[in-house]
Amino acid sequence: MLFRQYLQPETGCASYLFGCTGTARAVAVDVLPNAVRPMLDILDLSGMHCVAVVETHLQADHVSAGRDLAARTGAPYVAHHAAPLAFPFAAAHNGDRIDAGNVQVTIWETPGHSDDSLALLVTDRTRADEPWVVLTGDTLLVGDAGRPDLHGEANAAQLASMLYDSLQRLSALPDYVAVYPSHFAGSVCGRALSATPASTIGFERRHNAALAPRTREELIRFMLHDLPEEPPDFARMRLVNRGLPPAATVPTTA
Repeated sequence: MLFRQYLQPETGCASYLFGCTGTARAVAVDVLPNAVRPMLDILDLSGMHCVAVVETHLQADHVSAGRDLAARTGAPYVAHHAAPLAFPFAAAHNGDRIDAGNVQVTIWETPGHSDDSLALLVTDRTRADEPWVVLTGDTLLVGDAGRPDLHGEANAAQLASMLYDSLQRLSALPDYVAVYPSHFAGSVCGRALSATPASTIGFERRHNAALAPRTREELIRFMLHDLPEEPPDFARMRLVNRGLPPAATVPTTA
């Protein structure tokens, strides 16, 4: 399995490209603008073609380049079926699979940081029939979990309750499964992020405070405590990533 991680340290963001070299099929995830050219270069050098560009959630801290890469490669742009996007996309549901040859991706809905959050379980069938890697988006981070207030402060408690279920599900994976999140230290999407942009389920279960044994109500209080203010540019970037003009007024329903 080819697996590449692309980092943007100044904002603590990560992108991924992985796939099966034998069948020349690749998947890109949470594409940063500075990752488009390196991804295209890898695809060209390896002779692989991109079969899906996946967004694990509506990004708020950077402008996503996922649609750009999808347009350049002809791959479908995949997002949660409830993602509030103003353009056509391939809707992902819990349990959906992406076929990348010997590399298989199973999509989990993992709401909490946002209600459109996804995690991707990656299996390399040349090694085993069990998942090797989980790309956790902003749900489970190295040292923390994704804060639940960046996609509607009024819904933060409800999202924190959803996060409880998502973290329970992810933490039940085997210890050896590698964790690759979409953010690390430098991002404000968590409060105690490690500068190491990868971990394992076992290590996080033992040392991540967000995975400490708690009731749902205790986790809600923990996740809502001592949150820094949302950076002022996040609202604009959410609009851009939805495909709306930055100055657009988002309609509300009565």
